Amino acid sequence: MRPSQITTLLKREFTAVRNGQHTPVMLWGPPGVGKSQILFQVADSFGVPLIDLRLSQLEPTDLRGIPFRIDHWVEWAIPSMLPNSKRHGSEGILFLDELTSAPPTVSAAAYQLILDRQLGEYTVPEGWAIVAAGNRQGDRGITYTLPAPLANRFTHYEIEPHIGDWVTWAAHRSIDQRLIGFLLYRPELLFDFDPNQNPLAFPTPRSWEYAHRALQKFEDIPELLLETLQACVGPGAGLELKAFIDNMAQMPDVEAILRGKDVSIPEALDLQYGVAATLVRRAVDARNSHEAHQIYGHILGYATRLPEREIGVMLVTEMFRAIGRPLLKHPEFAKWARQVSDLMLYER
Repeated sequence: MRPSQITTLLKREFTAVRNGQHTPVMLWGPPGVGKSQILFQVADSFGVPLIDLRLSQLEPTDLRGIPFRIDHWVEWAIPSMLPNSKRHGSEGILFLDELTSAPPTVSAAAYQLILDRQLGEYTVPEGWAIVAAGNRQGDRGITYTLPAPLANRFTHYEIEPHIGDWVTWAAHRSIDQRLIGFLLYRPELLFDFDPNQNPLAFPTPRSWEYAHRALQKFEDIPELLLETLQACVGPGAGLELKAFIDNMAQMPDVEAILRGKDVSIPEALDLQYGVAATLVRRAVDARNSHEAHQIYGHILGYATRLPEREIGVMLVTEMFRAIGRPLLKHPEFAKWARQVSDLMLYER
């Protein structure tokens, strides 16, 4: 499932806690696809805490608690990191991360916690959802086979990277538009991981965010920029990104496009993708401004002029993902839609 679908699913699971319909969820996926980040975004959208327990770093007693003697009896001290209504609030998300990397003794300690929402004398507060995550076998991580009794305590979903979801996320988080343009031009590089080759750095949604940070830190040091990009996303992808960025110096005047000027369209496809990514970013920036309607119209007009109509479709699609229904109400949208109606019909 794509990340946006997983986000919707998890939001529904969280609200289902309130009426007793929640089922523990297990998220599967390769490294760097954003499993943890999705959970934090869901918790943030509801304004509730998220307790992130990295099970690979725990001992069984970290969950069960430490025994102590009272008279002739043994009691268990409940770990303070587990959700508590008084300390953490009545609602939240308990995130059991790296479940497949946890030793069997730790995962066994989690059986009762996951299914019965209890562990000895401890009970998970009623308003808390339980979500776990882990890497698949074959992802070149430290993994243990998930025991059948534990696996049967979850519903299971696998996350797959999706370029549209990533571009929407990136546009809202001020990721460098040149990097967005590059991945629109080369979407197959959003995630490129071959565990058989044993790479150290490779392209993932997470490592592309690292590449964005490298651009901000080292762009003014040309002799270091290539090496720092390759350190984030690997030799091949880093080299391609650097070449793409160098070529962006020939990009047309985006400000003139936003003012409605008759700006020539570059012949090179990579430059067209770069312009498209930049325009999407500018549309997002303009959402709450009094110029938004005018800027949307000029961008739609530019999309109508693009000779490669697929790029125009991509540009308008990503704009819609980023700003939503206000785009559909714009008069220029109808003009653009009529021009590409045969293409949209064919693609559907």
